[in-house]
Amino acid sequence: MKYITFTIPCYNSENYMRRCVDSLLVGGEDVEILIIDDGSSDRTGAIADEYEMLYPNIVKAVHKPNGGHGSGVNRGLELAHGLYYKVVDSDDWFDRDAYLKMLDKIKSFEVAQFPDLIICNYVYDHLDEGIQKPMNYRNVFPTEKMCNWNTIGHFHPSQYLIMHALMFQTKVLRQSGVKLPEHTFYVDNLFSYQPLPYAKNLYYMDIDLYHYYLGREDQSVNEKVLMKRIDQQINVTELVAKSVDLREVKKMYPKLAVYMMRNISIMLSISSIHLLLIKTEEAFQKRKRMWEQVKDYDRILYYRLRCSTLSGLTYLPGRLGGKITVGGYRIARKIYQFQ
Repeated sequence: MKYITFTIPCYNSENYMRRCVDSLLVGGEDVEILIIDDGSSDRTGAIADEYEMLYPNIVKAVHKPNGGHGSGVNRGLELAHGLYYKVVDSDDWFDRDAYLKMLDKIKSFEVAQFPDLIICNYVYDHLDEGIQKPMNYRNVFPTEKMCNWNTIGHFHPSQYLIMHALMFQTKVLRQSGVKLPEHTFYVDNLFSYQPLPYAKNLYYMDIDLYHYYLGREDQSVNEKVLMKRIDQQINVTELVAKSVDLREVKKMYPKLAVYMMRNISIMLSISSIHLLLIKTEEAFQKRKRMWEQVKDYDRILYYRLRCSTLSGLTYLPGRLGGKITVGGYRIARKIYQFQ
């Protein structure tokens, strides 16, 4: 039985993908590793083939035309045979001890007791600078106890469920219908949002499993890169906001509905701040239109976001409001080391 399918979307990743793949091979034949070569022009494809040849019962090399990170995630989900599905970016890696502990825990569950969603800590890893910032959820989920969205605690302002922290059952992802757009960055936000209401049973392990590498100048989370791709960030924010009916979620899981609205708020905040950083009239107007689109789609959601969440503070009126917003962002980035 394959307990986990790992998908590694790779595009011109020859310089760092081995670290990622090697960290996952520790799971042996209990796992399946799909290396998705997304139309690379370097040796990524050859390296993927090499791993498949060396570990034929674990690794599968998948070659496809370039479609972007989202298309790699989609393709992996189509091919997955594992009970759980986990995306690992090609420049990231797993902690060995935490990985083995998680795998042992999964294998210890009775068939009828497998949680729909397993949550673990992740680490912002500025590897080149020797700086690490672990992110945990001890205040939100009970440790190594089955729970659900109605029995969780409250998220701190710096906490949200990014893809690196989540591992859904494969069938849950398929049931949710999540499909990421191609040739678009920031699609991880949709993957870590749309399936949440479909996860009935949750299980949190307080282990620093996923190392999220920060430092490459071409990374999508790099501030300058994000500013260049701001239209894609805005597009994904809109897709996230429309992917789930929060009124329906609130009927079953009020706490989850609060978190999901907050997640939209965070995405709006990121877009608002980076549009302000661009410092052009065009960007200022895009920021205005972005909020107007939310209002057109759901007026109740719009007023809640404006009046009761963080995003409202990033849409303060006038140029002075913009300066206050950017100043707060700079302080937060320094504290939390997220870029």
